[in-house]
Amino acid sequence: MIWTSLDKHRHIGLLILRIGFGCMFLYHGLPKLFGGPEKWEQVGGAMATFGITFAPAFWGFLAAISEALGGICLILGLFLRPACILLTITMVVAAASHLSRGEGLGGAAHALKAGIVFLSFILIGPGKYSLDEKLSADRGDDA
Repeated sequence: MIWTSLDKHRHIGLLILRIGFGCMFLYHGLPKLFGGPEKWEQVGGAMATFGITFAPAFWGFLAAISEALGGICLILGLFLRPACILLTITMVVAAASHLSRGEGLGGAAHALKAGIVFLSFILIGPGKYSLDEKLSADRGDDA
């Protein structure tokens, strides 16, 4: 009985999850973003796991933008699904990179867990306490 009574707080739960993960990805993404080309090249080097060795700074910049702006999108619940698609891809690359370096599941665990959450957000959506929900309600939901 007590567990089913918590169902009415589902959207608060999604809000807490979005804000928590958004803050953590903002925290991880901003230093990468402001780290400049040297940092971007280091992060983008993870693409070598997939045989992509050209333009590592470009790939690193995309990962940094994905994490930093993705964090903001999570917090606000704005463009949540597109942001989570990019974040899921970023986490797949990060997990593969950790695994290819021989760090095992322990080394890849953070990226794998985050990727699972982002994949879930793609399916679940942002919840009613989000700008996505507010904007779709303002359009009348038939747009």
